[in-house]
Amino acid sequence: MEKEWTALTPEGKREVRFKRWLEAEGVEFISPEAKKAYQERVTRLIKVIKLEEPDRVPVMIPGGAYPAYYAGVDLQRIMYDYDELARAWRKFHQDFDMDTTMVPSFIWPGKVFDLVDYRLMKWPGHGVSSKSTFYQYVEGEYMKADEYDALMNDQTDYWLRTMMPRITGAMEPLQYLSPFNAMSSIPIGFIAPFARKDVQDAFKVLMEAGEELQKWAIAAGTSTQEILTMGFPPFGSIMSMAPFDVVGDFLRGTHGIMLDMYRQPDKIHEILEKITPSTIDMAVGGAAATINPIVLIPLHKGDDSFMSQKQFETFYWPTLREVLLGLVEEGLVPMPLAEGFYNNRLETVKDVPRGTVIWWFERADIFKAKEIVGDTACIAGGLPLSLLCTGTPQEVKEYCRKLIEVCGKGGGYLMSAASSVEEATAENLHAIMEAAKEYGVYK
Repeated sequence: MEKEWTALTPEGKREVRFKRWLEAEGVEFISPEAKKAYQERVTRLIKVIKLEEPDRVPVMIPGGAYPAYYAGVDLQRIMYDYDELARAWRKFHQDFDMDTTMVPSFIWPGKVFDLVDYRLMKWPGHGVSSKSTFYQYVEGEYMKADEYDALMNDQTDYWLRTMMPRITGAMEPLQYLSPFNAMSSIPIGFIAPFARKDVQDAFKVLMEAGEELQKWAIAAGTSTQEILTMGFPPFGSIMSMAPFDVVGDFLRGTHGIMLDMYRQPDKIHEILEKITPSTIDMAVGGAAATINPIVLIPLHKGDDSFMSQKQFETFYWPTLREVLLGLVEEGLVPMPLAEGFYNNRLETVKDVPRGTVIWWFERADIFKAKEIVGDTACIAGGLPLSLLCTGTPQEVKEYCRKLIEVCGKGGGYLMSAASSVEEATAENLHAIMEAAKEYGVYK
């Protein structure tokens, strides 16, 4: 099978993935009606990806942690209580009609974070209010300005003995390990650090955290499967990143990466090229475990306000485009979420193979995006969160009608909120689907 798969063109690989997605072989749906609804939804999605007209405009409701609040609990509760996590997602999908589902695998396990003393994030009850509706990333210069070469020389060693001790308190003792790339026929130096009690304790914590992570993975996987049997196609459960964001978010931080663009631009280019293949491989590996071909790529530092257009074209877009093309080559469908404003980027980001990418826009002018990008890629988004939180259902329906009339023209439009809808009203979320069925049917 591997040789046959390798011989396929990207289009052939994509059709195989689409067929697998549509047929959902081996899935025992809860009813014939659920199976029929599932296949109708997937057919609808495949058509908009290919820039064709489906039977109607499809709808994506990016729930985030909304299902928890709708079910009467909160994000803090479901991060620790996996039964409540499953109950919330079940209720949400029982009560809302939509064409996609964001699975619960993005609700991280709080106990794992507690065990390892995770420092890159604040979560409800841990650094932010217990009533907070989402996480807060803690940015910093976790990789120093003079450590590019160390990372490039051996990514594994750097991550294990330098980065992990900095971003997780429980793994600080790993800095005392000997380099894993040290070659010796007599491994005394390699073994010696394991005699340290703090190193031993660190590994005990990792074992306990691993066991807890397994419990969470089983619960999230079971919930995802249950949602699938109800007739909702998995969508965007695989994740990748723009290489620039890997460095700018997790390693150098905003302050560090901005300075580096001026002080050592060659180092940035070198590391971006170095990590691009592994960024692609991360998503391809994730795709092996699911029938879902959509790869979510949140974009954090590419918007109009962070860097100039020249900097975007120099530092951000080249390796992001490599990632997009690498995923397309594997038959996957990248879905970059263009966070922030992308109005100045539209001419640039349309440079992808036609009908292979979904561009999900947060705050870009969605009508301008339709005009510029819509001939090349499926576009998603356009529904302001402010409207979904404070507007009336009728106002939501009227705005949806405008989106459908303009962005839905000719197909290729996935109607969606700008981003996750934690604080939207239930009535307004229902209004989105009502509008799609009332105004979004193609004749």
